[in-house]
Amino acid sequence: MIRLDNVSKVYASSGSKAIALDGVTLHVPRNAFFAIVGRSGSGKSTLLNIIGGLTRSTGGKVVVDDIDLSSADEKTGAAFRNEKVGFVFQSFHVPGDRTALENVMLPARFSSKTVGGARRRAYECLEKVGLAGCANAVCSSLSGGQLQRVAIARALLMNPPLLLADEPTGNLDIGTGTEILELFSNLHREEGLTLVVVTHEENVASAADQVMTLDDGKFPEGSDR
Repeated sequence: MIRLDNVSKVYASSGSKAIALDGVTLHVPRNAFFAIVGRSGSGKSTLLNIIGGLTRSTGGKVVVDDIDLSSADEKTGAAFRNEKVGFVFQSFHVPGDRTALENVMLPARFSSKTVGGARRRAYECLEKVGLAGCANAVCSSLSGGQLQRVAIARALLMNPPLLLADEPTGNLDIGTGTEILELFSNLHREEGLTLVVVTHEENVASAADQVMTLDDGKFPEGSDR
């Protein structure tokens, strides 16, 4: 599903350079549950953004679901982000003035791909995450755990083969975070998703099939477990 070969990312500003990723090689098979851990500033989020096509690498090869993101044009990249990958972020990014159903349906507005009726599919996704009863609730009235479930349902709307999650339990209490982790595990098992999670929480990482530690933009030898 994911093949990164010697990938680098360098940010340049005012004559100085900051190396976020330094020759990263990573191969993730389909249907894997993969976790990336590391201290703050190690390059985890940058790596996830490159895998998801939100950021272009400076060097190296990035191929995800047979699409070469290293050389993809903007149209190809936009279609990839909308249809091939679902994103879940620590800060939810769920507009509070919309209902849960409206939030889940948002990706369909930006795609030429039909999903058999976006409204019906949105209800299905809300049901998968245990929020069928909150479909018409305005999101400003929902709890943090419910908002994260809305975000996960939205990420599933277009039936993507890949789900990327950046610190998905970081803004949640321990109990709610555990519930979200169980949801991820169930989705991985039942939906056959490839799941890549960036986290600093050991309990989240321990649920994955494989864990690798990123340190100063690299995977040091022996970092997998």
